[in-house]
Amino acid sequence: MSVLDRYIVRAILAAVALVMLVLLVLGALATFMDQQDDVGTGSYTALGAFWYTLLNLPQLAYELLPITALIGSLLGLGSLARGSELTVVRAAGVSIARIAGIALFAGVLLIGLELLLGELLAPVLQQAAREQKAFSKLANVSFASGTGAWVRDGDLILNVAGQNSESQFGSMQVFELSPQHRLLALGHAQRATAGSKGKWLLSGYSETRFADDAVTSRPPGPRLLASNVTAGFLGLAVEDPKQLTSRALWRLISYYRTNALDTREYLFAFWSRIARTVAIAFSVLLAIPFVLGPLRSAGAGARMMIGLGLGIAFFLLQRLIESSTVVFKLDPVLLAWLPTVLLATVTLTLLSRAR
Repeated sequence: MSVLDRYIVRAILAAVALVMLVLLVLGALATFMDQQDDVGTGSYTALGAFWYTLLNLPQLAYELLPITALIGSLLGLGSLARGSELTVVRAAGVSIARIAGIALFAGVLLIGLELLLGELLAPVLQQAAREQKAFSKLANVSFASGTGAWVRDGDLILNVAGQNSESQFGSMQVFELSPQHRLLALGHAQRATAGSKGKWLLSGYSETRFADDAVTSRPPGPRLLASNVTAGFLGLAVEDPKQLTSRALWRLISYYRTNALDTREYLFAFWSRIARTVAIAFSVLLAIPFVLGPLRSAGAGARMMIGLGLGIAFFLLQRLIESSTVVFKLDPVLLAWLPTVLLATVTLTLLSRAR
């Protein structure tokens, strides 16, 4: 890598780091203020809220990096253009393609950072933050939302209300079906504890069993349930798909396909993670036609506003597409890639016209 390459890459990465720092401070302040309503509940203190905020910063950085890359690239390359450094570079015979290649290298480094945050750091730390907060507030809590997690295992359908620890879950409903998909039994357990070799100990389990000409019930008591569903898998099913790693999402997709269940939500989350990561490279490249054209002599404020506008538009488009996938039952893979494809099209079109 030449001196020029390092100089441009350093300018981009330094600006991205500065923008990320500012946005993380603002995001951390908002998160910490949002926690004040929970401070004082149980043993959850202001120090606990501070640690909760701190542990959520990698997830916030992961979500903000595509927008930060765009704003930082506009600021970094814009400062070089405003100081006529890019003009000198162009006058020395360096082509736009060469500058784009240098910027793309910076984008690849940012993609590596995104993978580190999204696949290794953020999920673990965010889970630790949620557990720390939950167990500080209450001794027995549910991490699930709505109706909990629904999982099918052969002729069994399990509904778990929430996860209390690594191997212990809250109330569990058990639906037993016949091979002809008729309901044979409906059971409810107050608590489910994962054992070894696919065994579950259900506490306070009551059951109603349906026969052709009779309905029988059993009083609450313990039951040992055999199932291929593990505690680790149920822990994934309780989570929001947007907060899972790519590996965990693929495990869920494979399981749901095996049991002929709807995988749209998880497919969208999986491919959206990949598409958002790839979009970082095009976010960096998009800054080049702007700083060589209309924003060559603009101030940092104007470049910041342009970057924020484009980043917010990209973010809102993703959220709109996410809801459309579920509501209108559209192809999740195509929709997950749509914002990135649009960004790539705009970037490459503007780059081809840059002078």
